[in-house]
Amino acid sequence: MRVIDASGAIYGRLSAYVAKRLLEGEEITIINASKAVITGNRSFVIGKFKERLDIGSVRKGPYYPKTPENILRRSIGDMLPKKITKGKEALSRCRVYRNVPSDIEKDKIEKIEGVVTDKVSGIITLEDLSKELGGY
Repeated sequence: MRVIDASGAIYGRLSAYVAKRLLEGEEITIINASKAVITGNRSFVIGKFKERLDIGSVRKGPYYPKTPENILRRSIGDMLPKKITKGKEALSRCRVYRNVPSDIEKDKIEKIEGVVTDKVSGIITLEDLSKELGGY
């Protein structure tokens, strides 16, 4: 089992990396999902997510998540072939946590090199986005 720290990681890049590893059969746990960042203009990103929440109805969906861990998990799931067994099983091997759970603190935690923000200006964390959507 791999434990990945999402602090400062770019949302889309992290999702793509994890989805690829899940399809290869790895079991992955992501911690600090609330500290992952989305690049771009803050008001544009919030507007896009609020727009998605307004689609559909309360009864029929589509249902978009409001909490940081569920937003990240859905983006990973959207990159997997969920209609076939391989994709469903891959998503079941993924665990996402908002903070660091007590049972994982002693495990080896790794940060992925290619997904961390360095020279990016406009960013918003999933925690801030979740507060704007009313889910935190």
